Amino acid sequence: MTTDFQTAREALGARLRELRTEAGLEGKDVAAALGWQTSKVSRLQNGRQTPTRDDLTAWARAVGRLDAEAELHGLLAALDMKQAHRSWKRQLAGGHRGRQEIAVRQTEATKEIRGLEVTRVPGLFQTPEYARATFEWSAEFRGVKPTTDAAVEARMRRQEALYAPEKSFRFLICEAALYHRACPVDVMAEQLDRLYNLVGQRRIELGIIPFGAQLRRSAPHAFWIYDRRLVIVETISEELWLTGAEDIQVYERAWEWLSEAAEYGAPARRLIGRARASLDLG
Repeated sequence: MTTDFQTAREALGARLRELRTEAGLEGKDVAAALGWQTSKVSRLQNGRQTPTRDDLTAWARAVGRLDAEAELHGLLAALDMKQAHRSWKRQLAGGHRGRQEIAVRQTEATKEIRGLEVTRVPGLFQTPEYARATFEWSAEFRGVKPTTDAAVEARMRRQEALYAPEKSFRFLICEAALYHRACPVDVMAEQLDRLYNLVGQRRIELGIIPFGAQLRRSAPHAFWIYDRRLVIVETISEELWLTGAEDIQVYERAWEWLSEAAEYGAPARRLIGRARASLDLG
């Protein structure tokens, strides 16, 4: 089974290959420039060897992209699966694009994703413009280099998994997320239209937890469960990657309890439609 470490290493390798290709270079060209064996270039690009920080700096220099050095170092920092606490400052040092590539690989390696979002639409269901708005305000808030176009492209590529027959997606969204708006009103309208159309699709279970619902427990923060091997929790300052059996069981129980209060099917569509109707489109 593909491990989370390997998934992240492959994402880093894919980014190295992309930088090389964009520079119009072959693997042998990079090897010659750096005095490496071509086999090392191949292993790094295919995620079969973990690079050092010096390797990544050298690669960025060889392909004429020193501006990508911080991004590559951030991807390397994410490789250490023993480190549950992953600061956003380190992960996003080179912008959002690198973290989105990890998300693509993580989704490819997962059969079932369950998630809870409290104040926003899950990335897997976002429209391009809604995603663009979230990346732009996040980059401004964190003071990191904006890589919006590339981050949006990666997020849309990740959504291709929604149509893979072997995968399933079960998400809970608090009704507040249908009203909290960090984007222009027309973008929010388009986003709600997409959510409305996703309800009832094969392999997608979308539940809305309505205002006023009686809960067996509260929904304090968002979290995503990848199969039964990993839980990812986002805080303002860091991202938590939890792999312990007890942690996973607690989040599974939280998800199950919260799902009892959710509306599905036609009632979920009515809640989304009500939020859509509340928008003042001028």
